[in-house]
Amino acid sequence: MIATGTKDFVDIDRVTLVYRTKDGDTMALKDADMKIAKGEFVSVVGPSGCGKSTLLKLVSGLHTATEGNVIVGGEEVTGPLKICGMAFQNSIMLPWRTLMDNVLLPLEIVEPHARTFRRDREKHVAAARELLATVGLSGFEDKFPWQLSGGMQQRGSLCRALIHSPELLLLDEPFAALDAFTREELWDVVQALWIKKRPTVILITHDLREAVYLSDRVFMMCARPGRITSINEVAFPRPRTPETAFMPQFVDIVHRLRDEISAVRAKK
Repeated sequence: MIATGTKDFVDIDRVTLVYRTKDGDTMALKDADMKIAKGEFVSVVGPSGCGKSTLLKLVSGLHTATEGNVIVGGEEVTGPLKICGMAFQNSIMLPWRTLMDNVLLPLEIVEPHARTFRRDREKHVAAARELLATVGLSGFEDKFPWQLSGGMQQRGSLCRALIHSPELLLLDEPFAALDAFTREELWDVVQALWIKKRPTVILITHDLREAVYLSDRVFMMCARPGRITSINEVAFPRPRTPETAFMPQFVDIVHRLRDEISAVRAKK
């Protein structure tokens, strides 16, 4: 179904999602709304269990809304999206494949690339090498995941999510398992990749500094059943640098978001 009259690349319109189990129903989202422009980088924050990851699964087509509509690229989402790349908290690298082969995996299984993968493999390998160089992994193409640090695996996971040039990139707490220094290094990696490729990005994170550093806007969700309660604009010029995070205006936004989450928790 084609949606008309919308200028937004992602349009979540009054979405409710209820998980139905033999032990009873759980309402994860209720009347959630979110509109994101093409090429925009947004983050979603909120208290634990508020439905942030559920929202991402709706956008990707992994879940179907109980009520409401999810529109991506002008079309209603009715199943898994081919235009979507995803990276998660765990890199989920296949241990029997080299870094290069892990990065190439989406091209082997996602159409229309899969049908011509063998014919175009040399071109794809060149593109993968370029991506890996962008994230500082030149020379590691033939290494297996167990030979790479956690941060290196996560860099590889980002490359895998981007190798088929997705219009939409969904990041579900991709740096949560990393130490603070590596995490902040990867903020700049993601920023550089976004500036170069300009996909539409939705980042789920518990790290408020991360959300403000990377995003054009930060969406706040309330406790379950989740919905968007505020939208915070982040107007700092790009590329942002570590010094940006120490600016008074940056710190003010982080504190405001923290106060909002504290207020939401107090109402539970």
